[in-house]
Amino acid sequence: MKIKKIHHVAYRCVDAKKTVEWYGKYLNMDFILAIAEDQVPSTKEPDPYMHVFLDAGDGNVLAFFELPTKPPMGRDVNTPEWTQHLALQVETIDEMMDTKAKLEADGINVVGPTDHTIFKSIYFFDPSGHRLELAVNTGTPKMSKMLDEVKWAMLDEWALTKKAPNHARWMHDNSYAGESA
Repeated sequence: MKIKKIHHVAYRCVDAKKTVEWYGKYLNMDFILAIAEDQVPSTKEPDPYMHVFLDAGDGNVLAFFELPTKPPMGRDVNTPEWTQHLALQVETIDEMMDTKAKLEADGINVVGPTDHTIFKSIYFFDPSGHRLELAVNTGTPKMSKMLDEVKWAMLDEWALTKKAPNHARWMHDNSYAGESA
């Protein structure tokens, strides 16, 4: 078996209606489906919920559950806040920066743009506290090839040492030689 694509990714939200409106306003995501049940289909647990689905582009779907009978949302306190996030690709730096300006104009804190060498991105939180990243690819085919050639060696070294390997140090020390070769 080979996975065809991600059908949808689902997160919990505080308020389904506000979530749909926020993602529409700031990320231009269309609201495509709502499912409400009083019983969880997979477990048969009696638990009312609202499940909303948003178009994240190119057949990708982002979904949220509002769970009014459950305790308030929390997060894994042992995982740094920057770790768990949803990165969404946009086409241009101008689009990313326009969104940054719109978020900031409404008082939403935005970190970045951050230059990751192969992409640039900004970070912010949605109304439910989920960290989001908007990313614009800036890498070249040569960069992709260079990273592809060392991925297994990097992973193997990490598995043994739990220290960051230096196989792709060029990404962080400005030693990339450009597209030649």
